[in-house]
Amino acid sequence: MAEAPITGPRRPLLYGTARPALAGSLAGEHPVPSVSPGPRGTFRLVPPPAGRKASADWIAVHINLLRAADSVLIAGAVALGYHFASPGLLSRTSTAAGIMASMGLALAWMAALEIYKTRDPKVLGVGADEYKRVVTATFRLFGLIAIASVVFSIQSGATMFAVSLPVGIVSLTANRWFFRRRLAAEKAKGRHLSRAIVVGEPEDVRYVVHQIEKKSGPVYKILGVCLPGSRRGARLRVDEQLVPVLSSTDDIARTARLAEADAVIVAGPLPGGNKFIRELGWKLEECSAEMVLAATLTNVAGPRIHWRPVEGLPLMHVDIPQYSGGKHVLKRVMDVALAGTAIIALSPLLLLLAVIVRLDSPGPILFRQDRVGKGGQTFGMYKFRSMVVDAEARQTVLHETNEGAGVLFKMRNDPRVTRCGRWMRKYSLDELPQLWNVVLGDMSMVGPRPPLAREVSGYERHTHRRLLIKPGLTGLWQINGRSDLSWDEAVRLDLYYVENWSIPGDLLILWRTFRAVIQPSGAY
Repeated sequence: MAEAPITGPRRPLLYGTARPALAGSLAGEHPVPSVSPGPRGTFRLVPPPAGRKASADWIAVHINLLRAADSVLIAGAVALGYHFASPGLLSRTSTAAGIMASMGLALAWMAALEIYKTRDPKVLGVGADEYKRVVTATFRLFGLIAIASVVFSIQSGATMFAVSLPVGIVSLTANRWFFRRRLAAEKAKGRHLSRAIVVGEPEDVRYVVHQIEKKSGPVYKILGVCLPGSRRGARLRVDEQLVPVLSSTDDIARTARLAEADAVIVAGPLPGGNKFIRELGWKLEECSAEMVLAATLTNVAGPRIHWRPVEGLPLMHVDIPQYSGGKHVLKRVMDVALAGTAIIALSPLLLLLAVIVRLDSPGPILFRQDRVGKGGQTFGMYKFRSMVVDAEARQTVLHETNEGAGVLFKMRNDPRVTRCGRWMRKYSLDELPQLWNVVLGDMSMVGPRPPLAREVSGYERHTHRRLLIKPGLTGLWQINGRSDLSWDEAVRLDLYYVENWSIPGDLLILWRTFRAVIQPSGAY
């Protein structure tokens, strides 16, 4: 039996900001509160916020502060580079000329950050694009400096390149991180979010709202939804929430204007097709709301998508995933460098953990278990022993109490876990010996979760795509809930990684893994 997409009584809903709400025909006399999640999965009406202008003013101040901080850091990096390069400059020209050249570099650097839109509100605090633009702008500028240094034989230019570049990259990205924390703290309080309305068929709307609400870094505040043929006052169930229906899809533009929405997110096909969407874009110009089209492609990340206009027809090209080649060689080099360095740096901790495991309970220090790796090849994965020695034999007795998802076996309070095993598992310390698996080439630093052979035997056909690349010491499953994930969600994350991984993405996952270890969730 199909689930009814809309629930709740058919009563007028007050929505928007400080403009008059309209009951029945979008007209009325009451102040308009906004809608936000309330207790027990419902949405509640709250007093209207300061409004779009106040939010825009705060973001403008935030960007100007970021610009000022960037300028100070660039000046410092250039001054440091000039300090080390000044003997070379003085040997060829005057001190004044050297200072002018340094000032020119600083201004060019600031201009490069502007040209590459590193402070675009659309990328601030969202994903890795903000960092990528800073790094791209900086490297391209210094690439031109390097070429000029070679062409004009300016030795001091190479010195400045070697000093100012790394100092600038580190300080600018650190500055972005600091300001991102500031912005995230404000958005976590529900402030300065883009006020959005999601429109489309119920199932498409459910998926988009679910994806927006579950992300840790909030971007949109969902005011409500517009559904074909629906009336205001109904509610759409999304997970445990009841999202208000603001209007049908015939009245989107007017609803967006009265709600003072910043964006209208089109979740999928709408009645009227492309002509309707084109005309909706024209109507939204009147209320300065942007139209956002949610991609209907699943498991395709931005780097694989390229736009190519052909005689006014925008074509979207999707690159085929690559499972071998130069990018994978670079990944292997990074794996060996990071894992080798980590083993050396963590050797005192590894020794201490080995002693603790040995003294805590009888049995070997390391636990070796056969796992399935790339291409279905079996390898021995190492961990610090966190269970009693007969744990695998006792699993059949505990099968009825399994809390794991899908083919996984997990128990939140597993009686087989040792005393030291509980806190080692919580902070993932038991997995540190897998660094040796990375050095040997059986695993990668980042990748899908390494499965057991019995798990692979229960895979559906498409799930075998997890085996196209090496399993990882960490991955998207590690930073998105671990054992708390449903089986379908764990598979979706692994398949997404397999098809869309990148070196910058791996570095971001490693950083987020460090945060997840400090503040563990779903580890048992």
